[in-house]
Amino acid sequence: MTLNDVSNVLGFIGGLGMFLYGMKLLSGGLQKAAGERMKSLLNAVTNKRIKGIAVGAAVTAIIQSSGATTVMVVGFVNAGILSLLQSVGVIMGANIGTTVTAWIVALDSLGSAAAAFKPSFYAPLMIGVGAALVMFCKKHKKQTMGEIIISVGLLFAGLTAMSASMEPYMKSQTVQDIFLTLGNNPMLGILIGVVVTGVMQSSSASVGVLQALARYGVVSAGTAVFICLGADIGSCFTAILSSAGASRNARRAAVINLLFNLIGVAIWGTLVFIFFKIFPAAQAYTMSGVTIAVFHTGFKVANTMLFYPFANKLVKLSELIIRDKKQPAPPVDEQRDNSMLLDDRILNTPSLAIQAVSNYIVKLGKICTENIKRSLDAVMYCRMENVSVVLDTEKHIDDHVANLSDFLVKLSNDGLTDRQSRQVKNLMYTVIDLERIGDHAENIAELAQKLEKDGLKFSEMGVRDLEDMRAAVEGSLESAILSRESGNLDMVRRTFRFEDDVDAYEEEIRDKHIDRLASQECESETGVIFLNLLTNLERVSDHAVNIAGYVKDEA
Repeated sequence: MTLNDVSNVLGFIGGLGMFLYGMKLLSGGLQKAAGERMKSLLNAVTNKRIKGIAVGAAVTAIIQSSGATTVMVVGFVNAGILSLLQSVGVIMGANIGTTVTAWIVALDSLGSAAAAFKPSFYAPLMIGVGAALVMFCKKHKKQTMGEIIISVGLLFAGLTAMSASMEPYMKSQTVQDIFLTLGNNPMLGILIGVVVTGVMQSSSASVGVLQALARYGVVSAGTAVFICLGADIGSCFTAILSSAGASRNARRAAVINLLFNLIGVAIWGTLVFIFFKIFPAAQAYTMSGVTIAVFHTGFKVANTMLFYPFANKLVKLSELIIRDKKQPAPPVDEQRDNSMLLDDRILNTPSLAIQAVSNYIVKLGKICTENIKRSLDAVMYCRMENVSVVLDTEKHIDDHVANLSDFLVKLSNDGLTDRQSRQVKNLMYTVIDLERIGDHAENIAELAQKLEKDGLKFSEMGVRDLEDMRAAVEGSLESAILSRESGNLDMVRRTFRFEDDVDAYEEEIRDKHIDRLASQECESETGVIFLNLLTNLERVSDHAVNIAGYVKDEA
């Protein structure tokens, strides 16, 4: 091997590195630029599969990676944002959207007469302009735009470097024999596509490299078709790996993606193989970057049309592969809801990660509300069987709080817009308030234990007074959680009105209770517990107002 050969190898590695890093940077920059639009796209997903396909294609076109989209889908199914059936349409659309990258790369396949119109011609300028925006602009939006411009420049600079390093070898008989072998051996071509895509973790990257090789007229239709088909199977590995340790439905979503591509490759690959046997000239046809992009897109669209009527069958097949464990159904226990899961799969899309956290917090808020109700039943009506449930639930609330806090810290470390940073901060504060509400439920349950231990109970008059204040506290808390769930400012105002009622009740009831103590209508030991209960209730309402206030701040 000569020094020139070593230089070409290093040039290819460097070009590949620029190409892959450019794709990664482009994906991240576009996700930041998309912001809340990503959330709006997800909200458009309904049981109408065609909408799911459109959303999957749009999201993948934005982030330039079907693997990333599918990993997000796994995360959303895991977090209960998407149902398994809804995920099918998004997965189908993601497989179509990933072909956008091939068309971007195909722009560089213009003839030499149109060299001035090739993106690679302007790649150095794009890198320079993008770097200037990142380094010298203070506004977040301009810095994000700079990242996008740099990424496009790196992508095409990488393609140029790879092509230049490969050019001396492309016309050699050895290289031509290799591609001829791949074209005549479909299984080998598919295997190469699977392995290369599995290593690169991106079918867009492997197809892009194939398009770069096609510039030299060495890639036949037989080679390109089967490598592309293999790339589609290899693209499933990222989602499969990411589903490890997730819920059954999340693993099923990854399996659906694999089945969609694997069965599709088997069917269409067989048909193409038969076609090539009937028309050998078609197999030998020399592919360009553009024709590779055409085939790649055509295959994805045709595969989606094939499977569109059979989405339910894909779901059932995934359920056969990932079976439910045969065991007695556990009692309803909402604090162990499997949909209340968060993982790093969705951190790459901050707007959607924020939505997932918000959904989780709403569920946790409802758990805290129910725990407050249980504790009040225990202390007001001597329902002591509730105490152990309250204390057990409080432990689970603490676990959820720790999970949410860790996730929000990770989310805050990513590149966020100013609005997203404010949302993350408010969500963190909301988690803290919910933890405090959980602590108050525990405190109230312990007051119930104290009453039972000392053989005490509240007077009928005291219980009647508490019922009015309790209704206002529960109303305040429920309205606050609804405001977080819907973003409805009417719910925020309702929370504030309940808080005013709670403060009025607290003052009135405290005065009446002190009068009863003075007239010895109730025991002093009971009186201390009663006043502690009033304090806990008033503070629960304060935390509810805090939660509603954060929603108002985000409006």
